[in-house]
Amino acid sequence: MSEHMKREAVLRPLIFETGSPESRCIESPALDIPDVDISSVLGGFARAQQPHLPHVTEVEIARHYEHLASVNFGVDSGFYPLGSCTMKYNPRIDEWACRLPGFAGAHPYQPAETVQGALGLMWGLQEALGEISGLPAVSLQPAAGAHGELTALMAIRAYHVANGDVRARVIIPDSAHGTNPATVAMCGYSVTQVPSNERGGVDLEALKAALDTDVAAIMLTNPNTLGLFEENISEINRLVHEVGALAFCDGANLNAILGRARPGDMGFDAMHINLHKTFATPHGGGGPGAGPVCVTEALAEFLPGPVIARDSDGSFMPVTPSRSIGRVKSFLGNFGVLVRAYTYICALGAEGIRDVAEQAVLSANYLKERLRGTYDLAYDRTCMHEFVLSGERQRKQHGVRTLDMAKRLLDHGVHPPTVYFPLIVHEAIMIEPTETESLEVLDGFVDAMLAIAAEVEADPEMLHAAPYTTPVRRLDEAAAVKQPDLAWKPAE
Repeated sequence: MSEHMKREAVLRPLIFETGSPESRCIESPALDIPDVDISSVLGGFARAQQPHLPHVTEVEIARHYEHLASVNFGVDSGFYPLGSCTMKYNPRIDEWACRLPGFAGAHPYQPAETVQGALGLMWGLQEALGEISGLPAVSLQPAAGAHGELTALMAIRAYHVANGDVRARVIIPDSAHGTNPATVAMCGYSVTQVPSNERGGVDLEALKAALDTDVAAIMLTNPNTLGLFEENISEINRLVHEVGALAFCDGANLNAILGRARPGDMGFDAMHINLHKTFATPHGGGGPGAGPVCVTEALAEFLPGPVIARDSDGSFMPVTPSRSIGRVKSFLGNFGVLVRAYTYICALGAEGIRDVAEQAVLSANYLKERLRGTYDLAYDRTCMHEFVLSGERQRKQHGVRTLDMAKRLLDHGVHPPTVYFPLIVHEAIMIEPTETESLEVLDGFVDAMLAIAAEVEADPEMLHAAPYTTPVRRLDEAAAVKQPDLAWKPAE
């Protein structure tokens, strides 16, 4: 039995199961007003009995939340190679900056002349993102990546409508993020899917067959969801433009090409950027996020408003583009995320931004080369910031699924990579090491993956019950989705 199996996790009692009836963390003064029968006020809405709340001391509460924090996995507690989602360490200087009183205390209804520093930062971020993307007009409003996709496609639709050009379809590769087809449907278009070729890029012949004057746009991630740079990107966008359609770049993987290549130079007309992935804002669990949209000058007038403009006297003001699609977010967006991103860019500078991409690509290729042979490699090409392995061999030969191996990684103190995505790779294992991990951490991950592969051959049954050391063991995932047990119930 492996050492990881011997270290069974010890479950601590829930907070409801601790304390005693006489315990408390506050002492309220006695009421100096007459008591009121609450049922006479609430009527049938009054509780039949007091709520079952824990009776604990202040120190017990503090220890309870400290324990919860210690069992919650995050980038600050261990390696988190979640492919396609860029979960990396976030510099603390960004957190310091967004908490400065002038930023943290700003109110969205303040007059512009009283928040010139905040507006100046937003203008500077617009300029920086325009330069990084090669697309000069920028809106910071969208609150997340998918929201940015939707905003960009709405601007593209408004552009076609303004030109009296009604179109019905959007082309998406089969390796696309799942949000892309959802965005297309929400904008009232239909999806035309094109397959990937043997090298993991868009099949040019299939694209040519799909293109006509009914196509409004193509939505393309570059580097794509397989972690591969689109080799024919200039030709793809030329073909798209030939039929009057526009090219949208899903910027989810921008961290792979920062400072090295610009989507605008590749022929894209619009893109969104995940600030909460590429530019160091903690994310997960629904937020916080920001998904700015960058577009060509031809699309600038359709951006959501307001955007930040600089007057001739040097002051900054929110303005609304002439043919704006309208607001997509209250006020000016998720300001705290914007402060973090601007701080990150300023701290790194142009050279540091390039280093981010180079280190992310180097780390991914290092892991790919060390794990090839032990696991199947979906596409044998130089990858960008991430790559996709396949556990199909382990499944066929030993009956061990990718999910089993992912669960086993938890026993090694590593958050599992993305599994079963992209859908075009059977038993996919999608690994993104990011640029922030050391060689020692990467080697430790390789050691864990090699050890798990050896366990698959020696004792495949053991993998089916992993993990063994986590507070919660293997769940029945189908039942957890259909019949979730989310609330603690006191004993009768």
